[in-house]
Amino acid sequence: MPRVANTIRTQLPSPEFPGHTESNNMPNQSHTKAAEHHETAAKSHRAAAEQHGKNEHGKAKEHATQAQQHSKTAREHSEQANTKSLAQK
Repeated sequence: MPRVANTIRTQLPSPEFPGHTESNNMPNQSHTKAAEHHETAAKSHRAAAEQHGKNEHGKAKEHATQAQQHSKTAREHSEQANTKSLAQK
């Protein structure tokens, strides 16, 4: 499976996610939340694909379900961040 580069440059501590950092490109907390959920969804999708490749279909389904939940939450946060960004203009 090809590896995808993380395009978010980490530089600033994130108050919402201890141990994680915020990017100068995404200082808004709403955008940061959305990015975190997108990354978590991607990890769950990769885990599901890996388990499916091992014929562990039960575990793959669990990971796929988690991925769907994180994707839904990421979309909600993305829409919220977009609404806030448009309101600030």
